[in-house]
Amino acid sequence: MATLPNPLPKLATDPSGRSLGLRLPPGRLVDMTYDGPWHEPLLWYAEKPAAPGTWKALGAPAARAGLLPVLVDLAASRGGPEDWVLLPGETSYPGDHEAEDVLAEYWEEETEDGELAEEIGPFGAAWPGLAPAGSLAADPDTRAAQVADGLEGGRGAVIEEAHLALVPARRSADIPAAIGWTGPVNYESDVARMCAVLRSWEDRFGIRVVALGLDTLVVSVAAPPATQEDAEAVAAEHFAFCPDNVLQGEEDTFLAYAKGLVGRPVWTFWWD
Repeated sequence: MATLPNPLPKLATDPSGRSLGLRLPPGRLVDMTYDGPWHEPLLWYAEKPAAPGTWKALGAPAARAGLLPVLVDLAASRGGPEDWVLLPGETSYPGDHEAEDVLAEYWEEETEDGELAEEIGPFGAAWPGLAPAGSLAADPDTRAAQVADGLEGGRGAVIEEAHLALVPARRSADIPAAIGWTGPVNYESDVARMCAVLRSWEDRFGIRVVALGLDTLVVSVAAPPATQEDAEAVAAEHFAFCPDNVLQGEEDTFLAYAKGLVGRPVWTFWWD
């Protein structure tokens, strides 16, 4: 696998990012992992919380420089990236995994004892297959900027204190793997497998990884399901990807969860 050049080391001597064609606010580089300092910075994040328009202003120029935007939660109650357990050295490459194989394995593991038959709507123990692709309702990057601007902070919010971060990654779906994020570690120890699913969602639903918290993932959706039937197929993927979303979410049933996905421009996931 060819590795992309990492532009972040340049910010150590050029904090404004002018050599990369950027005009960055004051920020910090993060290279600390659970195993000690990484050989190069994993991400940069702004010291001040993101304001409306921040994503749009910096996202495109950063992408041209080889950096992709994502919001990171720096809330004191959850800790920021320096406090997260980052394990880039134990993360594989998303392109080495097939999304359907990953989801089918998750599905089989969750349904093998038969106890969840009544919890997963019209589906049974057999993996139902990938949902059909949606039709774009917006440009994916425009939708990402809109979702980023619309994330409401404050105590108890999904993302309490959002700061813009920049990550060297090939595509938005790879951002969790690029930094060795371990938010779903109690469910999946190699986040690159989940990034393979995110890649597939990029292709089929125009998603972008918009925000990361300690154990929370927020993606924008430019091509959400338009019908209940399609939404149920997407909900099956969500169940495989993050069972707690369906089993412990606000909706009472699988079908209610699916109904809430129709036309929805943002998907949020959290792991215990």
